[in-house]
Amino acid sequence: MTDRFHYAGSLLSISILPAAMISANAAMAQDLTPVSFGTNWVAQAEHGGFYQSVADGTYAECGLEVTIVPGGPQVNNTALMLAGRIDFYMGGHLDAYFGVAEGLPLVNVAASFQKDPQVILTHPGRVDSFDALTELTMIVQDNAVYYEWMKSAFGFNDEQRQTYTFNSGPFVVNEDAGQQGYLSSEPFAIERETGWAPDVYLIADAGYNAYSTTIQTLRDTVESRPEVVECFVEGSITGWYNYLYNDNSAANDLIMADNPEMTQEAIDYAISVIKENGIVDSGDTLELGIGAMTEERMNSFYEKMVEAGVIEDGLDISTSYDLSFINKGLGMDLRPQ
Repeated sequence: MTDRFHYAGSLLSISILPAAMISANAAMAQDLTPVSFGTNWVAQAEHGGFYQSVADGTYAECGLEVTIVPGGPQVNNTALMLAGRIDFYMGGHLDAYFGVAEGLPLVNVAASFQKDPQVILTHPGRVDSFDALTELTMIVQDNAVYYEWMKSAFGFNDEQRQTYTFNSGPFVVNEDAGQQGYLSSEPFAIERETGWAPDVYLIADAGYNAYSTTIQTLRDTVESRPEVVECFVEGSITGWYNYLYNDNSAANDLIMADNPEMTQEAIDYAISVIKENGIVDSGDTLELGIGAMTEERMNSFYEKMVEAGVIEDGLDISTSYDLSFINKGLGMDLRPQ
């Protein structure tokens, strides 16, 4: 299963389909092709582009009735896709590489996030660079792939690592610690709890160039239903532009309906840091459009994972992605000039 922090374990265990889900206008269902999209966590702003295209009818305009199937700690939407119970999954860059290694037909067809939102948090002013984090106790969960890369690229080690249990208490009381987090979540929560804002180091800005929040499907879906893949990918791209730069209130209403613990304040914070840090729209997207992926970057990240000992050398990773539905500049006119 892939959660929002790391790949862990087999992709083959199957969980029960969650009850919480949303769909496009049911009255139009008889005229639309039903499609289900499993997310990697409970509903939140990081899924906003997809909710946007459900809310404003973008998917329906090209013929799809999209149902969003939220993820969570007990949900394995990758396995559900492999079992044919959902059509698309909100995957990760590395998932598909592991799929190649395991003989699974996983294919990334777009990357919603150009930067992985994984961060390291420190007490304010404790260090002044990513390199200096090596001085600290690192509170990081077991089997975190990005930490393996940090060890390889910067010299971090296992002896300085303390297991993260998704409780920020040990970090809050230890000024000599750095803690993992998600850009739009833990910094917000810690500031609300303590009154001080932690310093935030985005691992992507240090060279961890994984794509994140990918649109992932099966090879058979790409080959047998390319028109469905095209509609879903292009609808999602348009959704992200509209969610970031236009009226996103209807999408946010759907997010909060699907996740009653979500607040507008948390959504607003997440959108602001996503935009400020170029999570969705930066780098290649400025010329190729949101959702962009390139062969060069695929190969670069694979080489880094091999060097870090995360995955074996010699895999044909070209089977793990398909660039034919992206890189066309779709929706760029929706970006403010």
